[in-house]
Amino acid sequence: MASDRAVEPDQPPSRHGDTGIGGKTGRQASPTAGVIDSQSVKTTESGGIRGFDAGKKINGRKRHIIVDTLGLMVGLMVHGADVQDRDGAPDLLKSIRHRWPWLLYVFADGGYAGEKLKSRLKKIGKWTLDIIKRSDKTKAFEILPRRWVVERTFAWLGRCRRLAKDFEKSIASAQAWITIAHIRMLTRRLARYCYR
Repeated sequence: MASDRAVEPDQPPSRHGDTGIGGKTGRQASPTAGVIDSQSVKTTESGGIRGFDAGKKINGRKRHIIVDTLGLMVGLMVHGADVQDRDGAPDLLKSIRHRWPWLLYVFADGGYAGEKLKSRLKKIGKWTLDIIKRSDKTKAFEILPRRWVVERTFAWLGRCRRLAKDFEKSIASAQAWITIAHIRMLTRRLARYCYR
């Protein structure tokens, strides 16, 4: 679904509040576009919510994230792997609605296509969902615009050994470990940037 709305580039955070220095007057720094995707992971026998993802043949949980255009995580939700992407997306987008009010444009893969998701998104806000599909003609590996950003974030999180499987019993604990892995990645980048 193509949109006739222009997507603004992400604004850098302003240190000067609403003075207009470094950003628009009366506007908080917030990403305007994001990329959403999910990743199914196996769980251990520790208990808690789980499900079977028939597409990936995985019995476990699904990590559902939305990232900004840089690949930094702005929203996270963990649920059973049996929850389809289009069913989990409205809850995830609803959870970030007030924290990131200008994030209105979302890129997604074909798993999010359909009228059911569009009608649910209309109830929670004005979202523009852009489905980026793989070409039927291409048989080799192909980098798809925008979608690679969220896949790269999953790869970054995958470097944390604790996230190789879902070892946690509770969903809150699983989300906390993903957040910790993301914070660890950000602090290492900040430290590297400060010592250049």
